[in-house]
Amino acid sequence: MSKNGKRPAEGVQLSVAGIVIGVIGCVIITASSVYTALKMGALPWPTIFTSITALLLLRAFGHSSLNEANITQIIMSAGSMVAGGIAFTIPGIWILGISDQTNWVEVCFVALAGTLLGLVATALIRKRFVDESDLEYPIGVAAAETLTASRAGGKTGKRLFASMAFAGVYSFLRDGLGVLPAMLAALPIPGVTFGLYNSPMMLSIGFLMGGVSIALYVAGAVFANFGLIVGGTAAGLWDLATAQAVVSSLGMGLMMGSGFGVVCKDVLPKAAHYLRGNGKEGDSLTDIRKSDRGVLALFVAAAALVICFGLGINPLATVIIVLLSFVTTVMSAQSVGQTGIDPMEIFGLIVLLAIAALGGTDQVRLFFVAGVIAVACGIGGDVMSDFKTGHIIGTDPRSMWIGQVIGALIGTVVATATMIALVGAYGTAAFGPGQTFVAAQASVVATMVSGIPNMPAFVVGIVAGIVLYCLGVPSMMIGLGVYLPFYMPLSAGIGALVKIAYDKIAGPRGAKGKHAAKDEELSHDDTGVIVASGLLGGESIVGVIIALAGVISGLVG
Repeated sequence: MSKNGKRPAEGVQLSVAGIVIGVIGCVIITASSVYTALKMGALPWPTIFTSITALLLLRAFGHSSLNEANITQIIMSAGSMVAGGIAFTIPGIWILGISDQTNWVEVCFVALAGTLLGLVATALIRKRFVDESDLEYPIGVAAAETLTASRAGGKTGKRLFASMAFAGVYSFLRDGLGVLPAMLAALPIPGVTFGLYNSPMMLSIGFLMGGVSIALYVAGAVFANFGLIVGGTAAGLWDLATAQAVVSSLGMGLMMGSGFGVVCKDVLPKAAHYLRGNGKEGDSLTDIRKSDRGVLALFVAAAALVICFGLGINPLATVIIVLLSFVTTVMSAQSVGQTGIDPMEIFGLIVLLAIAALGGTDQVRLFFVAGVIAVACGIGGDVMSDFKTGHIIGTDPRSMWIGQVIGALIGTVVATATMIALVGAYGTAAFGPGQTFVAAQASVVATMVSGIPNMPAFVVGIVAGIVLYCLGVPSMMIGLGVYLPFYMPLSAGIGALVKIAYDKIAGPRGAKGKHAAKDEELSHDDTGVIVASGLLGGESIVGVIIALAGVISGLVG
């Protein structure tokens, strides 16, 4: 360790091998992230998965530098947050049935503008938010610990790729050949989609999130479906249609209230402090090379031109979007640093409402506004977490940022292409609550654009979301449970139970054998994360491949 507590930089960091591996991984991770975000209504951070994968693949080529592995995983994972920003907003256009008013070039422009603005903002705030702050960035710290502790041996690689292969084959048998059912134990309960989703990916999400978060997720679903829908209709409080409107509005309010709670509790009280800095030299733009300042200015100008001319948004609104993108990215950096949560679509909604208040912006362009901000904030949270990892293990910040640029720009193209493939294979009607792709966050954006089904329930949800979050309760998970079809939180709950059983069985074994274990072996907890991540990734990748095959067969036919 050096005197400042950081590990000294080791070996080559930004290498040709790392870039090649990172680019290939970026294509795969970005495509699977689009699928996961749309299918599950959630997007777990891929950082641990990409960190181990990068380390394994680099070692196959004789490379052993942790910093090289860190930058490689940065390239691999950067596109996932671009995917999230697009998947959490743009499908709302299809849900509202106004897809004839846009085209795929504009969707790619949304991703590009958000990416450029997010990259610029992170370059400007890195020193204050990472080097000089006490923000924890739990995802970044976990990645650093994983890279440091997991001198990954052969067993780790076998577990990772075997779990990916198993989930891939399983999902192909289910979705490609129809040999396995999509739902298990389904019951015909009016207004409630009761059943277990036959999905390794859903079980993995429950396993990875686990604990209190999934418990609240399931609790919200039970309250909404059996309390409000079944109980409310049985008691004669409302009919089934009204009950469903109340539930959807309440769920949206809870999710949005949670986002506002992040702003009120975690962002505003400390944002001014971090922006002011602590008076040390290098607190401002002077810490950035002159040549790099020119690149950042070019990025901002390019983003503004894309928003104004590529997306057809008027100049005044464009200026406001660019300015607010920096404000919301700071909010995102603060939120991720404090909690590990990045409510990117909520930040997009905040700016959407501001632009809507100006008037003169049609519905499709309001989705574009939300998309640009969501991508920028997604990039912001991801980049700052990666900067934290690098700060701990001694990776060069400029090399990390270059890696982010490579991965994020590739991600803009891959995310758009994946959306094209999914729409081509399943059609625009496949997106929305109860459909093949639930697109929960995009549904919330669509509802905000078109009108809330039950305003009193929505207001109650917002207030409850803010209060609960400020009290330390993750109201976002309750809101998702209320909003999503019941089979999703129920299935994730099974995954959380598997995690509990796994910890009880594998934990004591790991403790007994830890003195005999080799230094490069992972703990039982890390092993569980690797296997669950492999299951999630395997099903996501095969889902995208099946969609691509459907598009190709349709074109050939």
